[in-house]
Amino acid sequence: MQSIQISASRTYDVRIGSGLLEKTGEWAAELIKGRNCVIISDSVVWPFYGKRTAESLERAGFQTSQFVFPAGEASKNPQVLLEAVSFLAQREITREDLVVALGGGVTGDMGGLAAALFLRGTPCIQIPTSLLAMVDSSVGGKTAVDLPEGKNLLGTFTQPYLVICDTDLLRTLAPEVFCEGMAEVIKYGMIASPELLRILDGAPELSGTAEGEEQKLLEDIIARGVEIKRAVVDEDERDLGGRQILNFGHTLGHAIERCMGFSIYHGQGVAIGMSILTRAAVREKLCPAECAEVLGRLLEKYHLPETTDLPAEKLIEAAHADKKRRGSGITLVLPERFGRCALKKTDYAYLRALLDLGRDA
Repeated sequence: MQSIQISASRTYDVRIGSGLLEKTGEWAAELIKGRNCVIISDSVVWPFYGKRTAESLERAGFQTSQFVFPAGEASKNPQVLLEAVSFLAQREITREDLVVALGGGVTGDMGGLAAALFLRGTPCIQIPTSLLAMVDSSVGGKTAVDLPEGKNLLGTFTQPYLVICDTDLLRTLAPEVFCEGMAEVIKYGMIASPELLRILDGAPELSGTAEGEEQKLLEDIIARGVEIKRAVVDEDERDLGGRQILNFGHTLGHAIERCMGFSIYHGQGVAIGMSILTRAAVREKLCPAECAEVLGRLLEKYHLPETTDLPAEKLIEAAHADKKRRGSGITLVLPERFGRCALKKTDYAYLRALLDLGRDA
């Protein structure tokens, strides 16, 4: 097991390894005074891992109940959030009790936000079950739901008490869900780690069912992503400056998701956004061609899309609703060299120009 400490407004550990789910109750009992617990999960994850999670907590003396909502991005809305918060009230959860968010990115956001809002803050432990959630969304304290006007517009910065990344849980992921998580792993390499890019480029295609040395490599890759995010979050917890580097590919990615009615995976949108901006940066001579070449190989390896034929006008309109906008301008994340990106404050006309320049794969 690897343990990485996050030092934000709350200090907590991210624990990564095989066979960790059964330790949930033991670790929770060390952190939480109360013994009343609500597990928030979705209709896909709960049948796989809900009973085991509840049993671990109950062995440690917790009384458990579960709030299970329909799986999918469509459930990440204020109505389901209010239902979850009401469920916490019905179960008489107190500030000394526990919420466990068991699932992928949608569940982590939903459970984390419900815990943050109820009683102005209830302890939450994140148990991510997807690669994307393990390497990215469960760490750093961002919790949110979507509004009709845009993605992740209603939320808070509230750090969890613990993050448990049991790599065994990746075995039940559909291949395309594992691959969308790899988009975020690739993002970390592009923004901050030439070494990670070289490891990914030289390694065989990984999967959630990896064994032996490949399983150990997968654990190491998750840990590297968490370490990169830790450095960024420790410096800028509330996304006011340097943390915006984590948004590489996300401005266009979120716009694509919204224009497609959230019918594609988040990681697929991010992959397209990274690809378009990197090609445009190469053609603008802002970074070497190697950046686009390696990114292209990695996206192809993990069966991720590299462009979109959505109308540019619709994408720019959707980008205006993105929470990352600052006033009338926008801060873009653009590659500047292999394994390094930089922030560029600009306007939507420049984003449109980059979109036109980089769309052609």
